[in-house]
Amino acid sequence: MRRLILFRHAKADLPTGEIDDHDRALVPRGRRAAGPMGAWLAGRGFRPDLVLCSTALRARATWEIAGKAFSPAPKEQFEQGIYGASPGTLLDLAKRAPTTVQTLMIVGHNPGLEQFVKLLATKGDPEARRAIREKFPTAAIAVLDFPADDWASLAPGAGRLDRFATPRALGIVDP
Repeated sequence: MRRLILFRHAKADLPTGEIDDHDRALVPRGRRAAGPMGAWLAGRGFRPDLVLCSTALRARATWEIAGKAFSPAPKEQFEQGIYGASPGTLLDLAKRAPTTVQTLMIVGHNPGLEQFVKLLATKGDPEARRAIREKFPTAAIAVLDFPADDWASLAPGAGRLDRFATPRALGIVDP
């Protein structure tokens, strides 16, 4: 079995013409959410063997804060291609993960992550699947399982959504 964790970056500054979108920083609410979301993962045993993280500042900061919940720290790679990635690009990226990796995490952005979950997870917790169809908010985490021997065989519709967690549902941030 393979496990894929998709982690949307935490709440960031609104886009302005003054700062390049790639360089948007986390706002205080985002910084407050990232750590507890990492702790939620670690507390449930969802430890990634490899983290592929967007190079965007808000994604890197999210992982830097959330990753403190794991000791020792998981192996990480920063991937420019995650920024603005389509579901197909994310699928190709996941399919290239080493076979030694059982649990892969991708820290990235919407709409790509939300569309990627919808592409992969046609089975699993109906309530979690409904919640994702409504919204994949900042700092949300989707955990998907695949009955596969390697990442190369990952395919649309092959995943089962195990969990979907948001800061609001966990009481981490105010509504």
